[in-house]
Amino acid sequence: MADFLLASSAFAAGGTIPRRHSCDGEDRSPPLSWTAPPTGSRSLADAPGGRFVHWLAWGIAPAAGGLAEGEAAPLEGSDDFGSIGYRGPCPPRGRHRYRFRLHALGEVLRLAPGARPDRVAAGGSGRRGTAPLADLLEAL
Repeated sequence: MADFLLASSAFAAGGTIPRRHSCDGEDRSPPLSWTAPPTGSRSLADAPGGRFVHWLAWGIAPAAGGLAEGEAAPLEGSDDFGSIGYRGPCPPRGRHRYRFRLHALGEVLRLAPGARPDRVAAGGSGRRGTAPLADLLEAL
């Protein structure tokens, strides 16, 4: 069970992510919202892990309650495309699963913009909880 909940009004958990949020569409980040994170959370970070990172974000205020469609996070890292900021799914063929994983941290990460995923993961030692959200995209 998740420690708090992460959702998007653009797709249901386990559903299909709309093409507008992919490389075949407008490549805009989907709207995300979350419930109150665990007590003692000082910041949030989206560090999904997995084989390919599409968005690495941190410095998000727990009380914000969400990010609007296309809204940049306060601090963003270098993704596996080699760019900073959101880059949507771009599967070669077939169905692929994509994950957003919001971590509640008991500290504020002190990393420069453009940090790589390993730096964000190493800096998040004060984890209070995690809210996962998975979706699918099928490329024809």
